[in-house]
Amino acid sequence: MYTGNFLGQEVMVKERFSKKYRHPVLDTQLTKDRHKAEVRALLKCKQIGVKVPTMYLADNLTTTIVMENIVDSVTARDFINNMLKEKNETQLSKLAVLIGEAVAKMHASGVIHGDITTSNIMVVSDTISIHLVMIDFGLSFQEGVAEDKGVDLYVLERAFLSTHPNTEELFAEILEAYKKKSGKQAGQVIKKFDEIRLRGRKRTMLG
Repeated sequence: MYTGNFLGQEVMVKERFSKKYRHPVLDTQLTKDRHKAEVRALLKCKQIGVKVPTMYLADNLTTTIVMENIVDSVTARDFINNMLKEKNETQLSKLAVLIGEAVAKMHASGVIHGDITTSNIMVVSDTISIHLVMIDFGLSFQEGVAEDKGVDLYVLERAFLSTHPNTEELFAEILEAYKKKSGKQAGQVIKKFDEIRLRGRKRTMLG
């Protein structure tokens, strides 16, 4: 990922390079598949009202995406750390609700992010409002079932709590916002999430 200039605008350019440790045929196919999946996810999120960088160009031949550079933003990771230092619970709660709602919207449309962390969420804020921009859909796919959505939530929880210790209550707010936004659809996903969480704990205990 690097910055560049496209039609007079500063942009972010995501170019996928071959992985030398993979078999060339497998590498080519995986690279193309992940590129196409990311493009589809970005387009879908735009359609359903989840903020993502605007795409200006997607080149399937070179597996390159030219997209909007989200200026005046910080990662959710940095935003949370700053708000924790300031003990600003109001802003933290606002962020938690927005994250939960954004993930719920994606899941409702069948989009699985695949790598939701607080480093893959950008925050644009001022003294009044907060806006989120979801980024890095390189591991995304669509038409995910309840198990896939549960895994998405579990990845978010693990990443969240390992990066921001002692924020279990804040993650609980994310989960609550997810449930409210998802409505009746949340039941099966949360059940799977709880099962996956339990399996994760057993693996940790057994080493």
